[in-house]
Amino acid sequence: MSGSAQIVHRYVEVDGVRVFYRETGPADAPVLLLLHGFPSASHQYRRLMETLGGEFRLVAPDYPGFGRTEAPAGFTYTFDRLADVTEGFVTALGLERFALYVFDFGAPVGFRIAVRRPEWITGLVVQNGNAYEDGLSDAARGFIALRREVPGDVERIRGLLTPEGTRFQYETGAADPARLDPDSWTLDQHFLELPGRKDAQVDLALDYRSNVARYPEWQAWLRAYAPPALVVWGTGDPFFSTPGARAYLRDLPEARLHLFETGHFALEERLPEIAPLVADFLRDLA
Repeated sequence: MSGSAQIVHRYVEVDGVRVFYRETGPADAPVLLLLHGFPSASHQYRRLMETLGGEFRLVAPDYPGFGRTEAPAGFTYTFDRLADVTEGFVTALGLERFALYVFDFGAPVGFRIAVRRPEWITGLVVQNGNAYEDGLSDAARGFIALRREVPGDVERIRGLLTPEGTRFQYETGAADPARLDPDSWTLDQHFLELPGRKDAQVDLALDYRSNVARYPEWQAWLRAYAPPALVVWGTGDPFFSTPGARAYLRDLPEARLHLFETGHFALEERLPEIAPLVADFLRDLA
């Protein structure tokens, strides 16, 4: 592993969306596609990319409604559309075979792509990316149950899009909050405050139930294709609980499972332990 790989920053046009992405590593190296979570963007993977980029090619896009990606007026913010654009991004870059790193929102985006294009996927790294009802905490179930037509529900979603709500997602469950870089949630909040971004996040939050409906489909894909898998999980995650990590072993009994005493954004606090696991996993795929 290298601790100082150079990251480049580019845009590519996909169906009218100007997709921003980060990339590092040798062009001919094994590829890891990094799919970010909420309310973050590709910047959440900077340290992992610097650490692994000397040996592997790592590519991390921002979805529409996140980070530096620019979506046109009238873009429909659903998880299907995020997957459409991300699939188009993969095609635009000419990525034909790669491992997927799915975290949080990256799981529903990534699993949609995997079901559509199973021939692309060489392996799966799951970090607090849920695909089982076992992993839904009471807080997550309450959030998924929110509806636009119910008075007060949209306001509850918007309450999570505040500086306090964003910081909460990082600090809850962390073993040592002093190890968390406050610039992470500050940058997330900066992008959340851009025009139209909170409306986009409300739309996605209200569409999250479409992901739960697809859990059986994704689990069937795991059983059918049995991708090599590494599951790393922060046990203090307030949304996706540890049973969701263990549930992967039902469909992928050979998966490597590692639990860490940390929160939702496990890489923020546990990068020194997680990065070598990812590197070993990618080497074994080669």
